[in-house]
Amino acid sequence: MLTGDGAYIKKINRSFILNTIFEHYKISRANLSKITGLNKATISVQVNDLLKNKLIYETREEHKGLGRTPILLSINERASYFLGVDLDRDHILFNITDLKGDTVKYKKLELQTDVFEEIVSILAKQIKAYKEEYAFAQYGLAQTIIAIHGTITNEGELHFVPSYQWRDVNIKEELAKHGVYDVHVENNANLSAYAEKAIQYNQSNNLLNINLASGIGAGIIINGELHKGFHGHAGEMGHMIVYPDGRSCRCGNKGCWEKYASEPVFFNYANNTLQDPIRSDSDFKKMLDKGDEHILASIKNWIQDIAIGLNNVINLYNPEMIVLNSPILKAYPDSLKEIEKHLHSSVCHYREIVLSALGAKAGVIGACAMGIQHFLELPRLTLSETNNCINNEKELTI
Repeated sequence: MLTGDGAYIKKINRSFILNTIFEHYKISRANLSKITGLNKATISVQVNDLLKNKLIYETREEHKGLGRTPILLSINERASYFLGVDLDRDHILFNITDLKGDTVKYKKLELQTDVFEEIVSILAKQIKAYKEEYAFAQYGLAQTIIAIHGTITNEGELHFVPSYQWRDVNIKEELAKHGVYDVHVENNANLSAYAEKAIQYNQSNNLLNINLASGIGAGIIINGELHKGFHGHAGEMGHMIVYPDGRSCRCGNKGCWEKYASEPVFFNYANNTLQDPIRSDSDFKKMLDKGDEHILASIKNWIQDIAIGLNNVINLYNPEMIVLNSPILKAYPDSLKEIEKHLHSSVCHYREIVLSALGAKAGVIGACAMGIQHFLELPRLTLSETNNCINNEKELTI
């Protein structure tokens, strides 16, 4: 039996009700009571409080039968907005969602600098602009979370960002010097895993999300919770050594997995044999559609190196769901079959391997979803697939 003071119980009930409204989109008070098991008086008090705070709203739907027209409750999407930022090599992604988790704005800024102070200044300017733009909402721009491709401490400090060679810098402190406060910082792969769990695979409590981008990063969910490790550095699977005394890595070791299985490595594989170099997944798809034998050999060799690392992490974590985030793998129709051909160990157990539908936006979508959960103080969050894959990208060059 759950015990505790009144305020604590009220907070738990509030979270339970909000989660249920999120999951059902529109729901009546009567059905809220049935699903949550809370009595009608508790539902009434909580709903009135949420209405007063403008976090939910009521609608009456067309009703042709007998009896009273049902009043349905929904999340008030315009009550607050959330900003997810992904600081990657050569560009920054900005994604804004409403309180329901629907993307309302997405922008990509191309960078021509790798100087920490200059990039912080760019971030500060853009965050301030968004805060002003969404000041009309009841709670404004309620949360900002920045995704970093590198090791982040539990305190949110940047320990090492390989693509920029930044070491032990505090982006939150630097943003504060520009008048930007209350910013959270998280590893990109963690946020990508969070997005997959919240939007695509909310029934999977043991999930591995592996990003095969400029490097390799992994987000680990164990028993429904992000696993970060002692210092917050868990998931740096790209620096697992798969070839002893192999290629030198920026981390200081040799033979790291990302030196063989990241997407830049695939382009190197392919361009060593192609007359016309390819630079993007669309270039790769064109060559694939032509049936080029060199591109087929390159993708199969690359997938074999991907599978070496996957064998290791599957045996370490025994995941239920493995989500691979890679435009190259997504462009190759046989990628999952090729990968699974190499996973034949009798001790290699998992339920399913899938390709991410969120792509490059997974980190910023996860950042916004985490912002919603923090803002509403929810123990978990389930969002429906919405317009998170909108195509209205705006590109700016700084």
